[in-house]
Amino acid sequence: MREDGIILTEKSITGRSNFQEATLRSGLVSPALWDAIAAKTAQKTDEAIARLLVRSGNLTQYQADQLRCGRTKLNLGPYIITGWIGQGGMGQVFKAVHRVMGRECAVKVLPLEKATDETRISFLHEIRLLAGLDCQYLVRAFDAGQDGNVHYLVTEFVPGTDLRQLVRQRGMLPQFEAAAIVMQAALGLDYAHQQGLIHRDVKPGNLLVMPDGQTKVSDVGLAAWASALGEDPRAGKIVGTADYLSPEQIRTPRDVTHTTDIYSLGCTLYYAICGKVPFPGGTTASKCRRHCEETPWHPRKFAPDTSEEFVELIADMMDKDPQRRIQTAAEVAERLEPWAELASTPVPRPLIRRPWTAPPPPAEDHLTSTPNPAKEPHEGDSSLGVDPSSATTTAGLLDTLPGSVPQWETISSPHSTPAFIPSALRYSSRQLWLRIGVSWAILLPLALLVGAILGFFARDLLQ
Repeated sequence: MREDGIILTEKSITGRSNFQEATLRSGLVSPALWDAIAAKTAQKTDEAIARLLVRSGNLTQYQADQLRCGRTKLNLGPYIITGWIGQGGMGQVFKAVHRVMGRECAVKVLPLEKATDETRISFLHEIRLLAGLDCQYLVRAFDAGQDGNVHYLVTEFVPGTDLRQLVRQRGMLPQFEAAAIVMQAALGLDYAHQQGLIHRDVKPGNLLVMPDGQTKVSDVGLAAWASALGEDPRAGKIVGTADYLSPEQIRTPRDVTHTTDIYSLGCTLYYAICGKVPFPGGTTASKCRRHCEETPWHPRKFAPDTSEEFVELIADMMDKDPQRRIQTAAEVAERLEPWAELASTPVPRPLIRRPWTAPPPPAEDHLTSTPNPAKEPHEGDSSLGVDPSSATTTAGLLDTLPGSVPQWETISSPHSTPAFIPSALRYSSRQLWLRIGVSWAILLPLALLVGAILGFFARDLLQ
């Protein structure tokens, strides 16, 4: 069925096939080009012509698949949709190219079925936030518009994969590689924090890693103005992904600060080197309770080669008390730098500003909704309230939590692995050696004095 409701039969009135009719109506292929391509194929079937159109670069495989389904609208305003990227919390994301400029980009679409007044306000809020950001470590916004009833946001297209998929494909990352990726994310978050923004949904899926190792943080527009939370339609609701929520996001979501992003980034770093989220398994409510009460397994349980200093850094990022946690993303980047320098692709510094099978594309007057492409259930997928229309209120989620929550809880390991010690209960290597030196400086003279006194009395007794 076409977007205008007309059912395409095997052969239309003009004698053209469904695919030919849709292709010509889309404007992506001219009648002359169709005839030229058809003349080159020994078999005049739609499949053969589609393969040749894709091979010649006149259509992408995604476009060919959509046209063969009879869909003729493959654009949003001046942007020609060329592929499918994924499903975000606020809507579907497509790969596209500007009709005139030829610039490749990503187009984020607000689904019409979710277009309530609240989500529309949140989407416009995201667009305005992104428009003011210009940082090499953040995904940049290029444009925004409306096509019929469809609202869309255009951002730079980042080739590569996200950190979640990278870990799933390659397994646990070595310290230096994880440090290089998270260090760049920390620099991007530091820039956002300086603009008064809190991301609130930092997770591996929002860290986009390019083939050369460059990393950008996406979905920054889901942040709330730190100085004006009351104006954000999501204020007072838990926004984020359960595996990476900070304790204060769960307890007091209206009062979160930029240190919330540091906790979530610590969980992300833990995932990168351990290959597991800090609190795997269980329901969303149980994950939230464990973020508030429990301590994750020691990273060396999964990555034995992890250094004590690296473990200590993760602990400082994941401290349950926001006041004891590392206070700035810039400090996180600084502490990660020694490991990041060992990466094969060095992290560019200092911060420099620089010019960023699938569901059908949105139709002009409606957005066709199809199931998400094959997506394996995974520990990192449990999402809370990224879509404001389904955001969970604090009271509903905290009914399962006790009234008084301890700051930490030690978990004993069946493999005799030490629990992940919170920063308040252990010293850094430098502090430890300093304390040992001071102790010896005090105890050694005291021991000599006691020895001299005892020797004096022993001499008298022997005489």
